[in-house]
Amino acid sequence: MASKTSKSAATVSIDFKVYERQAQICKAFANPVRLVILDLISKGEMQCSELQEALGITKANLSQHMTVLKSSGIVSTRRQGKQMICTLAIPEVKQACQIVHKVLERQWEGTQRILKSR
Repeated sequence: MASKTSKSAATVSIDFKVYERQAQICKAFANPVRLVILDLISKGEMQCSELQEALGITKANLSQHMTVLKSSGIVSTRRQGKQMICTLAIPEVKQACQIVHKVLERQWEGTQRILKSR
């Protein structure tokens, strides 16, 4: 019996590097300002100056958020003249954000039903 257990455990290979990468991406999502940035650039490329203006944050603050998003690999930038252009590096990020948004809407609906039933 012990050999079956150890054999099945030996056949399971967990690549923790994948989970570490997933956690890094989730960490990038774990800030409301970064979620707004992702939402804005999911609609199309934007200049950093446009993002800064839309968010009402300082250049330094935007830079910090962009560093997190770029290091997670979900946003990329390129220089166009004097401007930095931001875009999604992974198009599926838009879908991931939409899915999370739908989950939150469902949770909100459930909370509203519970409160109304009281």
